[in-house]
Amino acid sequence: MTAIKHALQRDIFTPNDERLLSIVNVCKAGKKKRNCFLCATVTTERPVQVNVVKVKKSDKGDFYKRQTAWALRDLAVVDAKDAVKENPEFDLHFDKVYKWVASSTAEKNTFISCIWKLNQRYLRKKIDFINVSSQLLEESVPTGENQSVAGGDEEAVDEYQELNAREEQDIEIMMEGCEYAISNAEAFAEKLSRELQVLDGANIQSIMASEKQVNILMKLLDEALKEVDQIELKLSSYEEMLQSVKEQMDQISESNHLIHLSNTNNVKLLSEIEFLVNHMDLAKGHIKALQEGDLTSSRGIEACTNAADALLQCMNVALRPGHDMLHAVKQQQQRFSDLREQFARRLASHLNSVFVQQGHDQSSTLAQHSAELTLPNHHPFHRDLLRYAKLMEWLKNTDYGKYEGLTKNYMDYLSRLYEREIKDFFEVAKIKMTGTTREGKKFATLPRKESAVKQETESLHGSSGKLTGSTSSLNKLSVQSSGNRRSQSSSLLDMGNMSASDLDVADRTKFDKIFEQVLSELEPLCLAEQDFISKFFKLQQHQSISGTTTNEAEEMDGGTLSRSYSSGVPQTISSEKDMIRQMMTKIFRCIEPELNNLIALGDKIDSFNSLYMLVKMSHHVWTAQNVDPASFLSTTLGNVLVTVKRNFDKCISNQMKQMDEVKISKKSKVGILPFVAEFEEFAALAESIFKNAERRGDLDKAYIKLIRAVFVSVEKVANESQKTPRDVVMMENFHHIFATLSRLKISCLEAEKKEAKQKYTDHLQSYVIYSLGQPLEKLNHFFEGVEARVAQGIREEEVSYQLAFNKQELRKVIKEYPGKEVKKGLDNLYKKVDKHLCEEENLLQVVWHSMQDEFIRQYKHFEGLIARCYPGSGITMEFTIQDILDYCSSIAQSH
Repeated sequence: MTAIKHALQRDIFTPNDERLLSIVNVCKAGKKKRNCFLCATVTTERPVQVNVVKVKKSDKGDFYKRQTAWALRDLAVVDAKDAVKENPEFDLHFDKVYKWVASSTAEKNTFISCIWKLNQRYLRKKIDFINVSSQLLEESVPTGENQSVAGGDEEAVDEYQELNAREEQDIEIMMEGCEYAISNAEAFAEKLSRELQVLDGANIQSIMASEKQVNILMKLLDEALKEVDQIELKLSSYEEMLQSVKEQMDQISESNHLIHLSNTNNVKLLSEIEFLVNHMDLAKGHIKALQEGDLTSSRGIEACTNAADALLQCMNVALRPGHDMLHAVKQQQQRFSDLREQFARRLASHLNSVFVQQGHDQSSTLAQHSAELTLPNHHPFHRDLLRYAKLMEWLKNTDYGKYEGLTKNYMDYLSRLYEREIKDFFEVAKIKMTGTTREGKKFATLPRKESAVKQETESLHGSSGKLTGSTSSLNKLSVQSSGNRRSQSSSLLDMGNMSASDLDVADRTKFDKIFEQVLSELEPLCLAEQDFISKFFKLQQHQSISGTTTNEAEEMDGGTLSRSYSSGVPQTISSEKDMIRQMMTKIFRCIEPELNNLIALGDKIDSFNSLYMLVKMSHHVWTAQNVDPASFLSTTLGNVLVTVKRNFDKCISNQMKQMDEVKISKKSKVGILPFVAEFEEFAALAESIFKNAERRGDLDKAYIKLIRAVFVSVEKVANESQKTPRDVVMMENFHHIFATLSRLKISCLEAEKKEAKQKYTDHLQSYVIYSLGQPLEKLNHFFEGVEARVAQGIREEEVSYQLAFNKQELRKVIKEYPGKEVKKGLDNLYKKVDKHLCEEENLLQVVWHSMQDEFIRQYKHFEGLIARCYPGSGITMEFTIQDILDYCSSIAQSH
């Protein structure tokens, strides 16, 4: 085993800088016994690595090769199988369990003991040794052949060192000089001993020869010690002399430190004084500007603004710790506070007087707007006040109480000023709408109460207290009554001999222009005032946010729409944005009620005005939302839009109600129903108004409601008609509806247009068949009998053999219908149809042509039966198809 160990050390481990400490001959348990060796090794380099290496003999020779190596730190368990009985089996638990059988129990125990020692020395890792005798897990083990490698203590292992290259070379030279040493080791050892004795003697002689030199050296050392003692004495005397100098230098150093400390304090004090002087010293010019500065001129305002900014900087300076304890600082701060208070009072008083003065100047210009539908321009007023914008910002930052007071005074005064201007403006608009003037009276004396306007308007349109609608209003039951009312309105409005239709167009065009002008005047007024408020009072306006769009508003009911427009912006808006909205609401609090009153007046003048107002108001709301969806203007117009939308819905509902309540005369023919003609007028008007409008969806919904109501009402009137056949009423009115929808090309009513055409066609056919009936009655009865026989199974060519249907009977029936009688019957039929149909729709020729076609169809049917049932008889009708065409044409021309 020793030889194998040395061979393994030499061939395998020495080239890898490893030392072999223990070896065991093993084979795998349960398999064919192929012996191999497990070796415990350590590296010669630091840090030391401990491995367990599996070595096996090569199959191709007598040399060994390294097969597998495991690091000892990966070993978890060593299982010796039995701690009492001798058992060569043992297990090593690495990444998996390896089962081994040693060649002898002694080799196994030696190997396990070596692993335990290596673990204790290098790893200090807790490896579980199970079923292992406690004697093996001790520092010393019984001597054996492997004690020099693995059985001794760790110092013995560490003392072993290999010869280095130089030592090997020296030994080789020495052995070359003693060739016999290889064969005679004792002679070699004796020679080495003799040479060592010679070297020792030479060393002793060398030491003895140098004794004289040592004595000389000792003497020199004694002299050097004496010199050192003298030097020490001199140094002591020098130290005593320097002691007094040291004390003086210490005093000088302490004095210098105090001087340096004083200088440092002076520098710091100077810095603090310079800081206070530079930051808390207000120039005399600024003080004079604050106390006596001219607040009326641009130069004086600029000087006051600069002085106020300088004062604010002095008051807001960040004092260092302890500055507020200085009496001078307290005095300066009090002085600044007094200056601020004094200037704030002076500024607030001046601005209040400016508000009043500018207001008086503005009121004096109202007279020139008395006859025009325009609002006074406040731009000069805003331009003059904006000069004080920076001072307002200063006041807001320094004395918010006075700033708030100025804001309140501005709102109070401007709200009264705007209320006068806006009410006078709306008075002019209402008078222009009603078409009246007040001669000999000044505009300023016009009453501003809505009740007065109502009374005046009611007096213009009769004593009933209700304004009459236009001829297009669906509440008129007959052309005559509508003409009477419009005639009365025409005389009251001094419109001359204009027709009712022309009067409607003129009135509506005038109303549309007036309403558009009202909105166009209000928009720039509100936007300019809001922009001025934000700039003058230094408030942040709303940024563009996603608000409720007009299309979304279409889907809401009145309450939801109102809440949407009144909320306007999210709940997390800042207080400054809230303040702008509150100020605008208070200043223009009269706009919304005045607009609602104007809308109510327009609706009373003509309910169709709601169409104009809906389009105009929607456009202005859309424009205002694009500019700022949360502005006062957008919110107010949105709220008014809700009212306009309700009036529009009410107008549609009223028209539908009037359709349901319509009554027809029992003594005259129906013709085109009034509400059918009125729907045509409404649709034509609506299409012209809503062209490219934002709220087209509202009109489309109204169309659907109205057209369905028209359909239902036409059916109802047709069923109730006594003078005119039901089919005629349905045919004429649905033909008119179809023509109207085809001409206007309303996309949302395509389905209704098709339905109207179908109803017209169906009732036309029904009326033709019903009116024409059986013009050749006996001939019809004869051929009905023929068809009955054929249906019973008699062949067509055998029908002539039937006694009741022979050729003589057929000729007898045909002779009863000569051409003259046929023409007479057709003439009577034409007169009957002419009596049923109305002139407005001009369907007589259409109906007559359909009857002609139906008569010819019956004629051809009879001829076919004659040809099939009486072949070769030569029997024919006494008139031809050409005769029928000539009869119908001459009858139509004669009438």
